[in-house]
Amino acid sequence: MATADIPLSASSPLKAPAVEIVDLLSDIESSEELKPEEPSSDEDSAEDQWSMYEDALEGMLEGDTPDNLMDVCTPEEALAFRKQLRLVGQEKFLQETYEAGRITARKLCTAFGIRFPQFLDGEPDDAYLPLLGLGICRELQKRVKLPQYNTIDDAVSLIKNSKNIIVLTGAGISTSLGIPDFRSKDTGLYSQLSHLGLSDPQEVFDISLFREDPSIFYSVAKDILPSTNKFSPTHAFIRLLQDKGKLLTNFTQNIDNLEGHAGIVPEKLIQCHGSFATASCVECSYKVPGHEIYPDLKAGRVARCDRCIRHIRQSMPGGVKRKRSFAGFKKSKRKREDYEDSTDEEEEDYDIAVAGVMKPDITFFGEDLPDEFGKRLVDHDKDLVDLVLVIGTSLKVAPVSEVINFVPAETPQIYISREPCHHVDFDIDLLGDCDTVVAELSRRAGWDLTHEMIPATTERKINVQLREGYGSRYDVRHQSIH
Repeated sequence: MATADIPLSASSPLKAPAVEIVDLLSDIESSEELKPEEPSSDEDSAEDQWSMYEDALEGMLEGDTPDNLMDVCTPEEALAFRKQLRLVGQEKFLQETYEAGRITARKLCTAFGIRFPQFLDGEPDDAYLPLLGLGICRELQKRVKLPQYNTIDDAVSLIKNSKNIIVLTGAGISTSLGIPDFRSKDTGLYSQLSHLGLSDPQEVFDISLFREDPSIFYSVAKDILPSTNKFSPTHAFIRLLQDKGKLLTNFTQNIDNLEGHAGIVPEKLIQCHGSFATASCVECSYKVPGHEIYPDLKAGRVARCDRCIRHIRQSMPGGVKRKRSFAGFKKSKRKREDYEDSTDEEEEDYDIAVAGVMKPDITFFGEDLPDEFGKRLVDHDKDLVDLVLVIGTSLKVAPVSEVINFVPAETPQIYISREPCHHVDFDIDLLGDCDTVVAELSRRAGWDLTHEMIPATTERKINVQLREGYGSRYDVRHQSIH
C-alpha cells in the first residue's frame, strides 16, 4: 500500500477505478494455495470460478435468509469465532474448530460474513475450505478495533478533543431531504430499476454500458439529479466541525453537491465521485456548467454536445443527415468527397457522424477517481488525521472504501449510519438516522447545532441503547414527546 513517501502508482488501491467491492484482496489473490483447484483442461473456467469465490467475499447482509438457518452462525457466535482467530492464529484456530469437528467449514464461513456462491450448492463440506481460507485471510487483514473506545460518551470526547477529523460521507446524509440512497431495500435507487432489464442495477452507472447506450442512464438521471439547494442537519454538523477548526477533509461519495451549499469550503472538500456541477462531452471533452444539460436530464433525453454539432455543421456545409444513435461515439471516417459522391441510398448504409454525448462529471464504475482524492489522503491527511468519522455509507465502493484501511491503525474510527457495516470493525457504531445521531452528539458535546429540521429540545427524546451482544454498537433513536 502506498505511503506518504511513495507516489501513487497505477497499482495503488487509491488509484484504482471505482468498482463495487468490499475488499481489494490484492494479497489474497496472489496466494496459490488458497485458490480453488483449476481444471487443467479449461483455464477460463477456473478463472471464472475464482472470480465467483471473490464475489462471495462481499459478505452476508442482515436480512439474508440462507436455505438452512441451522447452518449459519449467530452474530454472537460469529463475534466469538473472530475473536478466537485473532487470539490463537489461523493454524490453531482451524485445529480447534473445523479439524476438531466442532463446526463444519460451511457454517464457519458464515462467521466471516461470506455469501455462498451458487457453484458450491450441493457440494461436500470440504469444497468450502478454499472459501473459508479466503475469509480467514481477509479477517486477519482488517484493522483491529481499539479497545479503549466503546461508549457514546467516548465518541463525544473524541470529537471534542480531535483537531484533524476526516469525515467520509455517503448517500445516507441526504436521504432526509428526499434524495434516495442506492442500496436500501425497497427504497434505494437500485431497488427501483428492475424495469430496465439489467442483470445488475449497478450497470446503470457502468461506463462501458454508458458508452454503448447512454439512454439507460438518462432514463433514471432525473431520480438522482439534485433538485434542492437545501442541506441536511448532518451537512450542518460537518460545517460545524469546520467552523470549530476540527475538519481536516470531507471525502464525500455524493454527487448532489450539497456540501457546497452547506458552506464546506473547497479546500476541505474532496468529491470522490464527482458531481453534477459540470458535464463533459465523451467525444471531444468539451465541458459546460451542469445546469446546461438539466433540461435533458429531467426529460430523460440524451444530451448532445453543442461544440460537436457546430463542428459537424461547419465541416459539412451541405448539412449532415444525422441518424439516431444512442451510442453516438463513432465518428464516420469517410472523406468529405465520399459524402458528395454518395447517393441517398448509399448514405443510409453508413453511420454518419453524430454529436458526442454529454456526460455529467460523476464517476462511473470503471472510471478513475479524481487525482485529488489520492493526493489529498497520501500527501496531506495521512500524517495529520486524529479521528475518522464515517457517516451514511455502507463502504461498498472501492477505492473510497480503502480510506479507513489507509489511515494509521491507531487512529480512532466512528461509524454513523442506519445499518451496521459488517465488513469493518469500527471502534464505535452509532446506528440510526444520521441527522438524529449527530444532533445527539452535538447536544452531549454542548454544541449548538441549529437546523430547521432538528426539533426543539422540548419536542424530542433520544434513546441510546447498547445493542445486545455487542460492547460498542448502539441504537440511537428519536422519539417524539406527546
